[in-house]
Amino acid sequence: MVSTPLSAPLNNAFDYTRSVGPTIGAFLTGLRRKQIIGGRGSDGRVYVPPPEYDSLTKEPVTDFVDVGSTGTVTSWSWVATPFDDHPLDHPFAFALIQLDGADTSLLHAVDAESSDRMSTGMRVQPRWAQDRTGDIHDVVCFEPADRAEESGPEPEGESGEPVEMITTPVRLEYTHTASAEESYYLRGLAEGRFIGGRTDSEGKVYVPPRGASPTDGRPTTEKVELPDHGVMTTYCIVNVPFKGQKIKPPYIAAYVLLDGADIPFQHLILECDPAEVRMGMRVEAKWKPREEWGYTLENIEYFRPTGEPDAEYDTYKHHL
Repeated sequence: MVSTPLSAPLNNAFDYTRSVGPTIGAFLTGLRRKQIIGGRGSDGRVYVPPPEYDSLTKEPVTDFVDVGSTGTVTSWSWVATPFDDHPLDHPFAFALIQLDGADTSLLHAVDAESSDRMSTGMRVQPRWAQDRTGDIHDVVCFEPADRAEESGPEPEGESGEPVEMITTPVRLEYTHTASAEESYYLRGLAEGRFIGGRTDSEGKVYVPPRGASPTDGRPTTEKVELPDHGVMTTYCIVNVPFKGQKIKPPYIAAYVLLDGADIPFQHLILECDPAEVRMGMRVEAKWKPREEWGYTLENIEYFRPTGEPDAEYDTYKHHL
């Protein structure tokens, strides 16, 4: 019987926090007060947003210029079906907009109601967010400018400290189809079992299994069931807190070599004082309640010491 490979949507995401420096900081601080700032390069051109360094001299850009908030569409593309992360939840255009007083174009969304209202050369003005924090989303979008309002709103007085840091969510969503080896490994976890793979009875046992042996390239066609206990080989004591951390430091991240396996994998070690952790410690899996199991190694909450005598170094020295 041939099992169908497993497939599931994956979402790799994190919040990227960076210091913006004096150039981008000036641009973002301006947005917070309804002001768009460009930077003048050594060639006399005004760039929006301002670049941190001059493309010709490689020197920092320090000559900031207030440009108009009204501009002209130089090119555009209509988005008929917006996605979740798009700036508007109804059809809109992405456009390059050359603001008055600028020599380059800014990419942003234009809310034009329909593609019939969009055209190259049309005049647009920003729709400002009610609550502004100092990032590009302070401009919700641009919209067609009425002739009587082309001057746009007056900048507001400065409030708060200059913008020095910015956090940008980064996300990649895709569908992953597991290999045959990954699939039987994940199905095993869903049943509370570890299943590794090897080429034959003389081959090394890999868990998670590989499609082929990395030493000789032969397919790892033989399945091997392994126990949920083994030896802790190397480890790290985590003392520094970080954003998104689920466990309060200090705690132990270690490589666990299951009995019968030839390669360790990383997991948490808890129920152990970090001061007493050591290489060779015997550990066992602490499984979550069965109703919480899925096709994931997260079925195991953590590993914990068994209380058995430590393994001799020679028994695992080739698996570090």
